[in-house]
Amino acid sequence: MPPGGIRHTIADSVKSGFTFLPVMQVKTQLDELQNYLTDASFLPGAWADKLFLPESADEVAEILKEANEKGVQVTISGARTGTVGGAIPFGGYVVSMERLNKIKSIDKAAMTATVEAGVVLGDLQKAVEADGLFYAPNPTELSCQIGGNVATNASGSRSFKYGATRKYVRALNVVLATGEQLHLRRGEHIADKNGNLSFRTDAGRSIDLKVPTYTLPNVTKNASGYFSGPSVDLIDLFIGSEGTLGVVTEVELDLLPRPEGFFSGIVFFGDENDLMSFVDEARNVDASLIEYFDRNSLGFVAEKYPETPANMAGAVFFEQEISAETEDTIFVAWNVLLEKHSGDLERSWFATNEQDREKMRKFRHALPLAANERFARNGFKKVSTDMAVPVDRFRNLLRFYDQVLGKSGLEYVVFGHIGDCHLHANLFPKNEAEAERARHIYGRCIAQAIMLGGTVSAEHGIGKLKRKYLAAMMGERYLNEMAAIKRALDPNGILGRGNMFDESYL
Repeated sequence: MPPGGIRHTIADSVKSGFTFLPVMQVKTQLDELQNYLTDASFLPGAWADKLFLPESADEVAEILKEANEKGVQVTISGARTGTVGGAIPFGGYVVSMERLNKIKSIDKAAMTATVEAGVVLGDLQKAVEADGLFYAPNPTELSCQIGGNVATNASGSRSFKYGATRKYVRALNVVLATGEQLHLRRGEHIADKNGNLSFRTDAGRSIDLKVPTYTLPNVTKNASGYFSGPSVDLIDLFIGSEGTLGVVTEVELDLLPRPEGFFSGIVFFGDENDLMSFVDEARNVDASLIEYFDRNSLGFVAEKYPETPANMAGAVFFEQEISAETEDTIFVAWNVLLEKHSGDLERSWFATNEQDREKMRKFRHALPLAANERFARNGFKKVSTDMAVPVDRFRNLLRFYDQVLGKSGLEYVVFGHIGDCHLHANLFPKNEAEAERARHIYGRCIAQAIMLGGTVSAEHGIGKLKRKYLAAMMGERYLNEMAAIKRALDPNGILGRGNMFDESYL
């Protein structure tokens, strides 16, 4: 192999009259692979034989065809912002999507964007906003890639109003483990009343599969297992499948008109019951997001934002779209709601211009950053929950958090997407004994969420870290149904090996 690990092939060059064309990079040296052996989960022990950097769907197909014939496992790598180890390889090939990074078109009339899988979310949002449009899904990490968003059905803070990535996917280009390609458009392949789906690859091979029979939890956010329900669209099986069924190379996304403006507020409450009553009523308002900070969270953030009021029970961050015609009415409505539920209007913060709204967003994002800094300082991995439950059972889960965490003796914060009944409890152990206690508490929280009819993962997915929790939620029968789908699309089980369920199911 030449220096730098670049693989040179001459077949295309010969066909083109000996004019050398760009060639795909393949890297094998440990120092070249190192950055691709970790993600935000910090799962240890990763290794791989080769790293591929394709620049087209055809090159992805070439890699997978070779791997499938050799029985080599393949891990797809995006921006590696995931927290559940989905991008962590344990042998085989790593395929990075970073060079499939073109925004191919933005159609203002149709309000769609067609992008390659490696396009960075923040870049897409800026590009469509420059054309007066709006891409709604808004995960915390704007450095994530669209292909990864599709693979995990990413959501984030704005899902309360706008929903998750699935809602915006109009079409997908997918490469299967065999190297065959699918060009899928929503509405073209729908399961029959018995759950049977039949379709052909672009090469003409027929594939038959049966969609899962389980009922999804009655929650607004769910990233646990393959999609199911009546009249399932084939495209929805790939969305949220965490790289286990195929490799997304291109996506056509629906866009919305860019909002004229937003009214934002971070409102502080001296009493937890007042805060929860406010949230219950605010869920009926046309807000784009409703986020929560508990008392401990405010203490964390105050280290960087000393203007944060002291001795508060918690805070709520909300946003709502406004226009010149609705602005005054919306201001009055929120003011009435806050007075009704004893929000601390004197010490709360409000904004209508972009500069002040950006300060509020930085305040919101300062919390996960502070949590990561605390984890680095303690030297032990934080333990973070990602469960959501039905709205009528949310207070039960919050009471459980208060009781269990309050008695734990551990440092912790609780924050997140309260509009979606989805909070993140972050525990910060300082030694091995506390780490063991934190893991035990996490298991109890999982059991409580399942008992309340919720999901073990609302937005982060299952990956390699949460397989046993998905098994607890689903049971063996339904995991076998998922495995049957994977076998139909990936007969040799090479894609995302270890993600979602144990290899024994394959």
